[in-house]
Amino acid sequence: MIRRAAALLLLAAVLRAQSQPPPASTEDLEQAVRRFTAALAAAMENSADPVDLDAAFYRGAIPGMLRRLDPHSVFFDAQQFEQLKELERSVAKGFGTVVSLLPGRVIILQTMPGSPSQKAGLSPGDEILVINNIPLAYLDLDQLVELLAYTRQREARLLVRRQGEPRPVEVTLSPAELESPSVDRSFLLQPGVGYVRVSSFDAKTAEALRQAVQQLGGENLQGLVLDLRNNQGGVVQSAAAAAALFLEAGSVIFSARGRNTPAEELKVPEGFAPYRFRLVVLVNGKTASAAEIFAGAIQDNDRGAVIGEPTFGKGLVQRVFPLSGGTGLALTTAFYYTPSGRSIQKPLKGTELEKATTEPAREFRTRLGRAVRGGGGIEPDFIVYQQAYSPLGRVLEASGAYPNFATEWLKNHPGNEYRNWEITPEILDEFQLWLSRRNIRPSLAEWTSEREIIRRRLKQEILNQAAGVAAGDEVELRADPVVLRALSLLAG
Repeated sequence: MIRRAAALLLLAAVLRAQSQPPPASTEDLEQAVRRFTAALAAAMENSADPVDLDAAFYRGAIPGMLRRLDPHSVFFDAQQFEQLKELERSVAKGFGTVVSLLPGRVIILQTMPGSPSQKAGLSPGDEILVINNIPLAYLDLDQLVELLAYTRQREARLLVRRQGEPRPVEVTLSPAELESPSVDRSFLLQPGVGYVRVSSFDAKTAEALRQAVQQLGGENLQGLVLDLRNNQGGVVQSAAAAAALFLEAGSVIFSARGRNTPAEELKVPEGFAPYRFRLVVLVNGKTASAAEIFAGAIQDNDRGAVIGEPTFGKGLVQRVFPLSGGTGLALTTAFYYTPSGRSIQKPLKGTELEKATTEPAREFRTRLGRAVRGGGGIEPDFIVYQQAYSPLGRVLEASGAYPNFATEWLKNHPGNEYRNWEITPEILDEFQLWLSRRNIRPSLAEWTSEREIIRRRLKQEILNQAAGVAAGDEVELRADPVVLRALSLLAG
């Protein structure tokens, strides 16, 4: 175990030195600058209003040029660049609250011990109605996510409705530094088979993943389900170190190539002793960037199966260049490739990078000669989609029936032991009556066909509020069709 932890620190890139193309002539650049200068001079001399040069350059010419290059290259004016540097220096802040999001509704599921939310008296089942004078009832899910992300960085005034209280109460929260682990779920799906979810890749992820695997059984595990769904990436070096936990020494993890940058190839260093149990990696359409590098390395080295949905397709190498006047530029300089040579980046149509990112969806070969397809993103070995909601399921989810019932039920049944607790027929009858009083009256056929799903969702939401979101997630994951397919592959 010590040897593996030390080897993580020794992971380093092997750079293949290649001759660089000669620098381009400056003649075209000089002509372009002269044309721009002439247009700017004409505008300054003849415009009805004086021309704001900062606006012309920082909000006009430069962003317009970059939009044509690709959607990920960004110019930062002096204030934005300082904010970027401050963000890189700072730690994550927040209020320590886990919430359930519905269109126009935010319901608290859990407050972290010692967090600002817990100190302010917020509790599971409370519903946030207003944040900083902004009513939530009129916001869709994307707007709610954006508002909550913005609010975490500064003091917030909330209007909260609590079950059983006649009037909403006002609460003021000040954000505090919080530990937000990137390896946020780990448990045994069955004896000898572990489950670990990695929500992002940061500087501590590889070591946190190793510790989670060790706690589940380490080398004695028969198999591991590693969940990268909704993992939008993070630190590429961390993803590479995490992949090296499972790959043999000398295995290629990724390569990177660009027009004017040295080609780079990263391999697992010699003397590294990886885990050798069976592995399945779960991905979906929100698996991106560094998470795709990890999945591609596992797939192309034939180390394990990748199942789920095709990934997002973001494989750009970006560098941040400080410029004069305190400004900065984040620029795409190269592309990431899987060990078999597949570009992770999906085509960037309508940009200067369209040609560079558009390649035929042809076959590539893994380490053992197995065919895998390119064309952007990672195509799973087995496509498995999440189960779609039925009409009744959509109504129950959109109305917030499960968390609202859970809040009321827990208020009327305090002090229960939930370790081996199950939803009884009596609780299902209570829920059916509760729905009827709110004009949700499914037919007998609908109720019968959805009964097991309803039972599981009720258990999940009651555990979310009574025992913590981790307990509720475990209920959901054990019935997840993608996780069940992973178990069948490990058993095969």
